Amino acid sequence: MKTKRTLLAGALFVCALIFYGFAVQDNPLAKLIAQLEQYLDKNTQEKVYLHTDKPFYAVGDDIWFKAYVVDAQTLTPSPKSNILYVDLIDARDSIRKTLRVPLFAGLGLGNIELKDSLAEGNYRLRAYTRWMRNFDQAYFFDRTLKIGNIWTDQLVTKASSVYQKNGDKQETTTTINFSNLDGYAYADKEVNYQVTVAGKVLSRGRTKTDDKGNISLSYSNNKTFLGGDGAIQTSITLAENTVINRRIAVVDEAGNTDLQFFPEGGDLVENVRSKVAFKALGADGLGKAVTGFVQDDAGNKVALIKDKHLGMGYFAFAPMAGKSYQAMVKFEDGVERTFKLPPAKPEGITLALINPTEDKIGIRVAANQSFLAKNQGKTFCIVGQNSGNVVYTAKAKLNNLSFGAELERSRFIQGINQITLLDENMLPVAERLLFIAPKDTLSIKLQANKANYRQREKTSITVKATKPDGKPVIGSFSMAVIDPSKMDLQPDKEDHILSNLLLTSDIKGYVEQPAYYFNHPNQQVLANADILMMTQGWRRFSWQNLNATALSYKPEKTISLSGKVTQGKDKPVANGAVTVFAKSDKILILQTKTDSNGEFMIDSLTFPDSTTFLVQARTEKGRKNVDIEIYDSTVPVVTANPNRADLTVNINESMQAYLQNSKSQYEAWLKSGLVNRSVLLKEVVVVDRKAPVKNSSNLNGAGNADKVFTAKDLESSYSLEQALIGRVAGLTFSNGIAYIRGQQAQIVMDGFYMDADFLNSIPVSDVESVEILKNIAYTAIYGSRGGGGVIVINTKRGESNYTRDIYVPGVKTIRPIGLVPAKEFYVPNYADPKINPNVPDLRTTVYWNPNIVTDSLGNATVSFYNGDNPGKYRVTLEGMDLSGHLARKVMYYNLNAKSK
Repeated sequence: MKTKRTLLAGALFVCALIFYGFAVQDNPLAKLIAQLEQYLDKNTQEKVYLHTDKPFYAVGDDIWFKAYVVDAQTLTPSPKSNILYVDLIDARDSIRKTLRVPLFAGLGLGNIELKDSLAEGNYRLRAYTRWMRNFDQAYFFDRTLKIGNIWTDQLVTKASSVYQKNGDKQETTTTINFSNLDGYAYADKEVNYQVTVAGKVLSRGRTKTDDKGNISLSYSNNKTFLGGDGAIQTSITLAENTVINRRIAVVDEAGNTDLQFFPEGGDLVENVRSKVAFKALGADGLGKAVTGFVQDDAGNKVALIKDKHLGMGYFAFAPMAGKSYQAMVKFEDGVERTFKLPPAKPEGITLALINPTEDKIGIRVAANQSFLAKNQGKTFCIVGQNSGNVVYTAKAKLNNLSFGAELERSRFIQGINQITLLDENMLPVAERLLFIAPKDTLSIKLQANKANYRQREKTSITVKATKPDGKPVIGSFSMAVIDPSKMDLQPDKEDHILSNLLLTSDIKGYVEQPAYYFNHPNQQVLANADILMMTQGWRRFSWQNLNATALSYKPEKTISLSGKVTQGKDKPVANGAVTVFAKSDKILILQTKTDSNGEFMIDSLTFPDSTTFLVQARTEKGRKNVDIEIYDSTVPVVTANPNRADLTVNINESMQAYLQNSKSQYEAWLKSGLVNRSVLLKEVVVVDRKAPVKNSSNLNGAGNADKVFTAKDLESSYSLEQALIGRVAGLTFSNGIAYIRGQQAQIVMDGFYMDADFLNSIPVSDVESVEILKNIAYTAIYGSRGGGGVIVINTKRGESNYTRDIYVPGVKTIRPIGLVPAKEFYVPNYADPKINPNVPDLRTTVYWNPNIVTDSLGNATVSFYNGDNPGKYRVTLEGMDLSGHLARKVMYYNLNAKSK
């Protein structure tokens, strides 16, 4: 893999081959390349890919992942960032969990526990570094995955819709069936529902299921929408104390199919023959088959239309001056429609690729007579580059209507290459994307020690990794071994390490079946990939970016805490004292000073997640009437799901085999006493139980106090003093300071000791609970601080969705995202006699290893024990070496049932 500087410097000496009249060296072009190099030095971009153990999950599972963070130009492990953020986002675009994952040489690993508080639904896995926030969020790693739920309920919903046009409105009737996982219909059950599309409530009401467990809803809408813009929220009452909510995605599958046209290079030009790519998209965001023809305004047919793959194809024709064109098409559902083609420019120049799927690639530049007359003798340049790596440059004077060149395909870099035609002012006038299939990947051999195994038998797999030149290589890999019989695997729809880092990470917009372009390396697939390049116009790099403004986010090497202290009307507090208290397993106290701008920073922090920090600031003279602003404490806003076409309407129904397997596993664990039903099932009702104290920082344990007040007890009060006065024997107040039995009480908020006059600074609405400690049995643990009693205040800040800021001069309480150490994937050792042989092992992921490193000979060996489900198991290995060579390999082995 060449370095960036080698590619950029070498680009200026690339010969133009048979590009007629072309010379390479040119001052404006040299300046442009130098400007590009300077830009890339300051704006090196990163890509993130997450290898997960399987394509979908159930509540109770863990999402196991390995992160690969690479330099976008070289694909080598990125040295820029040492911290990665991974978000789990629900169907309402709310972040349910964020992990801060440490990176070592661009690699990281982790897991997300799918707790029983999660509902069934479509979720997203998003990953990015802080540095990546400087650029378009469209290039974050973002994958849609479905999560089923069998742990807290066994409700299976199946929705189907019938559509009918009524003027400009679409009338929809949706039937929803409610049953359990075994197919038992929930008949005569009350259901509340609400239908919402694009934020507008279309219908709401209450109904009952019929004898087959069905309800029928009717609603109308006058706007087309994509899946994810709407939802049906239902609540079904199964028993007196059992109400289950279910959110069902609304996908407009009957909206009009759209047909979009993409002239090669950018524009149609009169009297110049050009290819025109097209894409037929249904309202669900997926490609649709289409046939038809193009005719001019006189009714003459000039081209035929027929899609080649996923609603995409192309035709070619030369638009004539003064004529307009339209496409007469028929879609796969029988609907016939007419679409206007974009108008042709009366004068212009085009850029085209000839036979881009062969060993050689032709480049053709063509102008019409009007453009040639105005630009005769002017110099035009062509630049070919991949993520800023310039691989080809050339120039020519425009003396003829057309000129061209033939280049070796091997000259271009694997992935997406941009070929841009620039005018004499170095401004782009036409552009074409070219896809090059993987050619610099590692060769991987996976070999199991047997072809067939018995249940619970030990399996050993050897890994042999070599470079493209055949030499052994030291590389880092991750391996997942799964039982695909419980999953509806669709390999072409997967987005794996090759399809992500070489395709989808470089272009905006949804790519349907991205792995298809890598799983079947033949000429037809390459031809379809070329059509994709013509229809997918947005890309990571744009020439306009060369004049980009200053970047807001610095690369994150360590966790830091920074901010600004001000006084009055944003007047910086210089040389102020900043003290940071942190409490997790141990108490941490850090101090620093503000600079002349009132700013401060504490670097190289390491702390576990859910750690509460209290930041206290004072002026140089010790005054506390100051304000504190904490920098970079927010996460990126959650944009609309870019992969809405991947949404699944019927989650539990679509993964029924997987959930049946999970149910059997859960029931076996329950029978063996490995899990507790009361922990997992929300339907269990416990009466006469003391309300728990949430987010308690009481050192005696939550609720172990002389008196406890909850948020409900405080809701009618305007201050904590007013809420507590007269309600606790021995508790009095004087000038806002609390006394217990005549001694000043110690105030503790979220585990931090506060000044005595702090109590009334806290808004009552922000308090979750207050615990009063009077007796020595409770105060002794606080030592001398507890001599006058203790008032423990627990705020709602501990709630993951609570973001309101409590304003107290000179004090700021925050809960930054900490580092979450990854768990180790459990691999049972069936050679150990202590393992209970009677507990069924129905794992769908039987092995996950994110830390496979080959030795200097390119070898590694892993071993694990299989479970009890017979079938054909899939082994997937992904990874890379330090030089940016990617790798992916899939193999299968058989697991046979024990003979009786």
